[in-house]
Amino acid sequence: MRKVYFAFALLILLCGNLAAQNYGQNGFGNQFGKSASGMDSNRYDRNGNPIDTTAVIDANTIPIGLASWVVDDRLGTMSSVPIDTVQHNFQNMNDTGGPEGQYSYLGNLGAPRFAHVFFERKEPTQAFFTDPYDFTLIRPDNVVFTNTKSPFTNLTYFKHGDARTGEERFKAYFAINANKRTGFGFNIDYTYGRGKYQNQSTALFNGDLFAYYRGDHYEMHASFINDNLKMAENGGITNDNYVKRPLDMAEGKKTYSTSEIPVNLSNIWNHNRGYHLFLTHRYNLGIYRDNPDEQDTLQTQVFLPVTSFIHTLKVDMNKREYISYDHSQNQAYFQNNFLGTDSTDVTKHTSVKNTFGISIREGFSRWAKAGLTAFITHEYRGFTLNDSLRTPGGQRAVTDYRENVVSVGGQLIKEQGRTLHYNVIGELGIAGEDAGQFSIEGKGDLNFRLKSDTVRFEANAYIKNLQPIFYFRHFHSKHYWWDNDDLSKVMRTRVEGKLSIDRWQTQLRIGAENIKNYTYLDNASVVSTPATETQAATYRNDAAVRQHTDNLQVFSATLSQNFRLGIFHLDNVVTYQKTSNEEVLPLPQLVLYHNLYMRFGLAKKVLMVEMGADLRYFSEYYAPDYAPAIGQFYLQNPETRYKLGGFPLVNGYINLHLKRTRIFLEMYNLLQPTGDKSYFQVAHYPLNPRGFKFGISWNFFD
Repeated sequence: MRKVYFAFALLILLCGNLAAQNYGQNGFGNQFGKSASGMDSNRYDRNGNPIDTTAVIDANTIPIGLASWVVDDRLGTMSSVPIDTVQHNFQNMNDTGGPEGQYSYLGNLGAPRFAHVFFERKEPTQAFFTDPYDFTLIRPDNVVFTNTKSPFTNLTYFKHGDARTGEERFKAYFAINANKRTGFGFNIDYTYGRGKYQNQSTALFNGDLFAYYRGDHYEMHASFINDNLKMAENGGITNDNYVKRPLDMAEGKKTYSTSEIPVNLSNIWNHNRGYHLFLTHRYNLGIYRDNPDEQDTLQTQVFLPVTSFIHTLKVDMNKREYISYDHSQNQAYFQNNFLGTDSTDVTKHTSVKNTFGISIREGFSRWAKAGLTAFITHEYRGFTLNDSLRTPGGQRAVTDYRENVVSVGGQLIKEQGRTLHYNVIGELGIAGEDAGQFSIEGKGDLNFRLKSDTVRFEANAYIKNLQPIFYFRHFHSKHYWWDNDDLSKVMRTRVEGKLSIDRWQTQLRIGAENIKNYTYLDNASVVSTPATETQAATYRNDAAVRQHTDNLQVFSATLSQNFRLGIFHLDNVVTYQKTSNEEVLPLPQLVLYHNLYMRFGLAKKVLMVEMGADLRYFSEYYAPDYAPAIGQFYLQNPETRYKLGGFPLVNGYINLHLKRTRIFLEMYNLLQPTGDKSYFQVAHYPLNPRGFKFGISWNFFD
């Protein structure tokens, strides 16, 4: 390992020396094509997002050009997304904690995570057990469709650690066009984390096949997704002092390696499998007009859609297995064992959702300043849970639940033009299990010039009155069992605004939310022996669903401010948030991300280099515990809870970008603190110790 550290330090010094020489000889004050606003010209879209720069690669031999988008899973509305070819922060694209450290997780690559920044949290879905795996999970609304002039392939590989306890991730993306209207491809993401600590391995496979057709009258997008997620559960380490005060635990002997530290559970797995079919298509009625683009000499007329008839189909099949073979271990750790000595408990979820809509399209005449859509949706939901009884043949009986929901809604949307854009959508449940629930969501942006700068104001607001998801209302399993037929609908009201000034590289985001009947997972475990804050096994694990009937408020403000002086850059994201009830919804008041780095070019700028270190930090708070029997985060036991956070996680890195290839080298957890301020983000689950990471990504156009 010392050789790795030495090689890493030598590479930093070498690149730094070359950068200093190159800067002194040529000057790098404007080497990246910066515009007067301070943003990279041709590298960012109007929202400040990085865009594709591959159009300059081998243009003389291979026709290269890419455009990518995702589609809304309700009405099939398309939204452009940047091509994954940018260099900046490439080292953080494989970080389970998020590119700016806004998530807490169990330490291993791809392990369950949750956002400790409240406004980054997503609402729980009916596919409840896979929600914490959103780092790798593919959903219909994040399948990337690509139109490409030549076959496009991206291969990416990440590695951390050795063959015995290391982490690896392999991703492959392929897209090809049959013609300019039709394309298809596939995406594969395989994550394998062996685990630095005992019994915490992850093996996560996600893949999708996609196809689209974009004609004048008929448009279609389709995808088929398969996910297979398996994780070993260890219940956390038995005593936090193995990490906080290792010399005390060694009792004069050698300290424990991470793989030798005892954990609470063994031979336990959560296994989630899912199959997802998505189809959205529409038929457009419209008119042809002369092409206003004089540069396009191949097409004399363009089609303007006037009315669209829309159909969207979503089919989801999910199966979750909890596997545990050691009955004596279960009796010691868990409060309840409802299924006796059964080694496996299973729950299944099936959903078939059809949406039909009719849309009057924006822009077909000077009076059509916005688009208007009306839709109706039917969803069938089926769930299978364990039963306390057995069949005459001795098999565990199951209980089936069936739900049918009908809702209606509408959308008002304006996407064209440069100044003002908005999207308002509402939906009301009119029949079935969710009758009476409603949601109204709106977002928009206003763009204007202020002297030589571009200023953008974005607003986001919603009001929702939603039925709690099925698994909050009913759940039967080996260790947790509840039927909550009296849960009230959850009322959420949010208002949020964001101000962006491109020239200053400044973004200010402020929001507030009020929640009535906040529904959450509480800790219902009973303390069995006297406990200290470091002993995870002094209580018997249990969980329950609770509702906070009073109003609950959250305020949040985030400032993103970047600075640049020559080749030196400092990126900063500072979040302040406050919850009105820390007992029910604990949050860190302060969340920080800082990235100090140099960016420069070598060999006539053919090789682009970023070299620096970033820091993640959140203030102390009662961070959630983790319930291994359901793979979810819940509140700590109030009798043994303790605060986490208050320490910096620092990583040093080098990014290299050479034409089609990106490479990063990183030293993770440089400080690796010990003592009470140690590297825990979740109670009794330490992060990985210091280690070397690297990653490489290739793009192919042929």
